[in-house]
Amino acid sequence: MAQLAQERAATPQVQDLAGQIEAAQGPEIELMHTWLQAWGEPPAPEDDMADMGHGDMGTTMQMEGMTQQEAMAELESHSGQEFDRRFLELMIEHHRGAILMAEGALTDGQDPDAQELAQQVVADQEAEIDVMEQMLEDL
Repeated sequence: MAQLAQERAATPQVQDLAGQIEAAQGPEIELMHTWLQAWGEPPAPEDDMADMGHGDMGTTMQMEGMTQQEAMAELESHSGQEFDRRFLELMIEHHRGAILMAEGALTDGQDPDAQELAQQVVADQEAEIDVMEQMLEDL
């Protein structure tokens, strides 16, 4: 979604935010893949990463009841300010799902580095939600 918003958002603020989100989450994903490999765990299937699968929790995070693929298709159908609005709404839901998963890692996790990342994810994504909610009010 962030890549699409960098190309299609109507406002520079949304384009900039999308770039920041992509820049922050790319290294986090790479780090988590490295940890899985070091722990002898299979890499997460691409569909799980795209849908923010919850692994053995047996559920998949959805945004407003949509899978990641459905959300992307719906987002692609918008343009202009409506695109910006839907991107922000969907990204807020995406961030809320990431916060829930990070909180699960804080509760159930055992690796100190993973727990540290989880704390950072919660703090960063809560701050970004605040920014996105303000941007929605300004649209």
